[in-house]
Amino acid sequence: MSGIILKKEHNGFVYTSAIKKLRRLRKRVKVIPGGTSGGKTYGILPILIDQAAKTPNLEISVVSESIPHLRKGALKDFLKIMKATGRYIDANWNRTLLTYYFSNGSYIEFFSADQEDKVRGPRRHVLYINECNNISFETYHQLAIRTSVDIWLDFNPSNEFWVYTELQDDEDVEWLTLTYKDNEGLPASIVKEIEKAKYKAFYDPFISDPFVELNIKNKFWANWWKVYGLGLLGSLEGVIFSNWSIIKGIPSEARLIGRGLDFGYTNDPTAITEIYEWNGKRILHEVCYSTGMLNNAIADVLKGTGVMTYADSADPKSIDELKDIYKCNIKGASKGADSIVYGIQIMQKHEYLVTDQSTNLIKELRSYCWDTDKTGKKLNKPIDAFNHLIDGIRYHEMETLGKGEKEMSFGW
Repeated sequence: MSGIILKKEHNGFVYTSAIKKLRRLRKRVKVIPGGTSGGKTYGILPILIDQAAKTPNLEISVVSESIPHLRKGALKDFLKIMKATGRYIDANWNRTLLTYYFSNGSYIEFFSADQEDKVRGPRRHVLYINECNNISFETYHQLAIRTSVDIWLDFNPSNEFWVYTELQDDEDVEWLTLTYKDNEGLPASIVKEIEKAKYKAFYDPFISDPFVELNIKNKFWANWWKVYGLGLLGSLEGVIFSNWSIIKGIPSEARLIGRGLDFGYTNDPTAITEIYEWNGKRILHEVCYSTGMLNNAIADVLKGTGVMTYADSADPKSIDELKDIYKCNIKGASKGADSIVYGIQIMQKHEYLVTDQSTNLIKELRSYCWDTDKTGKKLNKPIDAFNHLIDGIRYHEMETLGKGEKEMSFGW
């Protein structure tokens, strides 16, 4: 959570430079890239609350990639702000619809980008997409064409995405970069922690342009400081997959050839991807990314097509239950020493098309990197994150494409 600090004052908040700058924005689309603790969410939400309280019948939607993401971020901050400013009335908060109703007929609703009926549903006056880099451009566009007045977009600029390619030169768009220095409410301990990155990144952090190659001591920390310290566009070092692009949907001529499944439950999601063949390429389509799924719910996703699903062989009990009880066509993938790297190498040899509905898969492909040691040196293993859907795809590709290859030096 980036934000201003609540204080025991009559208005409940420190009135930061971030809020002052945000209030000065006038164009329809307001793009807010920023570093960590820059006060993006905690600056935008009070403005929206104030507008809702003062403007009768105003309809405001706050959107992010998923309901869990909302609950941990923008929704949590909204309720905290409402209570701290004395505006919160429990009877006005609909916990089922995640909507707060004001006495003048205005409301602020919260929903996720994966709720198709909401994305393509009713119109609104004001839209706020929190961490918009986690949703597709198509989703943004569907929401934008249903918004009549203002659009707010915030994100950490860790890598280029559609705001840069689609909105950069739009005359109805204005940009505001916020950093931790715009947030006077931050305690000194957090400021100190953020600024440690400068000393980890550069030999001399105080020269006018510290990003010259000879001055960079650690590329990871230099990129971190650029993105999270300065709020500038960075680049994710060591991204594993660059052999993919986004398409709008699955062509009618595409042939479903299988699925990849990675089991999850409490913290990690159960992740299922469909793999298609089309014009000599593979099409990847995310069909499931959800926590708390029992095997009967997984079976409901898998049954009906007859294609083989390849899953993580580390969970043989679930595989046997899906196969024997629910009659799913499923196998555990062969695994062994260095099978992860082997599977990655197989995938790197082929071109993939990813449907634009596959929001979580796109995020994983953009974020899945080679791991580094504490000095920033790249290791011959990937990070253990952003890999749930990718792992399932890897199982499928090892068991299909990999069967015809003779690279057995990895011992799987």
